[in-house]
Amino acid sequence: MSCGLVVASCAVTFGIFNKVPVERLEYAGCEVRLNPYGRPLTPAEIVEHAKDADVIILGNDRLDSATIGKLPNLKLVVRHGAGLDNIDFSELGKRDITVANTPGANKEETADLTFALILDLARMVTQSINQLKGGVWNKIPGRSLYGKTIGIIGVGAIGMAVASRAMGFGMDILGNDIVQRDEAARFGLLYTSLNELLSASDVVTIHAPLTSATKNLIGARELKRMKPGALLINTARAGVVREAALEKALMSGHLGGYAVDVYAKEPPDPTSYMSLPNVLTTPHIGSSTMEANLRMGDMAVDNILAFMNGAVLPNKVTVVDRLRFS
Repeated sequence: MSCGLVVASCAVTFGIFNKVPVERLEYAGCEVRLNPYGRPLTPAEIVEHAKDADVIILGNDRLDSATIGKLPNLKLVVRHGAGLDNIDFSELGKRDITVANTPGANKEETADLTFALILDLARMVTQSINQLKGGVWNKIPGRSLYGKTIGIIGVGAIGMAVASRAMGFGMDILGNDIVQRDEAARFGLLYTSLNELLSASDVVTIHAPLTSATKNLIGARELKRMKPGALLINTARAGVVREAALEKALMSGHLGGYAVDVYAKEPPDPTSYMSLPNVLTTPHIGSSTMEANLRMGDMAVDNILAFMNGAVLPNKVTVVDRLRFS
């Protein structure tokens, strides 16, 4: 499989390299062309590399209607991840193009990063490291997590994994989601309203998909509801937080710290608040471990091979999934 010249029965653009899934595709008679840039492809680059592709494995690249219209052979799109907000389903539907994703494949890794960011903000780890490297010996007073309250917005697979870690830190756990899962009780998670979660939590972490209901979910009013000095973590989607309101909350000192792994544009344009010492920015590395990439790659390949063989796709995206993930 390849996203360039088709030398086998179909073609694939592989967004993130992992040797084993690629070898599985090649063994199945596919030519594979890899993204050479190490970043999301632009629409023009997608067309350049995938103009003859039958299948695209899509990372965080945006697949809009104009781009889809320039891919005449496209039959299957597999999202290397769970979120679907970067895909134009209307155009894919018109062309009867199938979509699959890899839900839950990176939940543990994203939860790990979330807690790494929480710990870093709470104990001011990066700030302390930078000061010491600059020759300043300064024991900055941090804050303990034990006995504090964490609020989880979006209690899906990743949110639940974060709750399990919070339990290990002896935290009280609040959750908010349109679906209340019985499994949450195992971690002592109590469901509550968004307003109550924001006002009661010392740490708020976002794990909701970007949908019409969650776009700008956290704006000026919601940030004001948060405890003075509370920490906010976003490893979900940039559009869930209104950036202008976030900047004001940080500059005023009301928000104690912000850590973010996701951006509307990648790489992001620098903003004034990104340089603040209590702001942590990571380059969308939530799923960037060897284990998670192998897991997602194998799930993507499972879907492609099923499609090639006329079998049921293990993770075919349904209308319900579209509402859940996009």
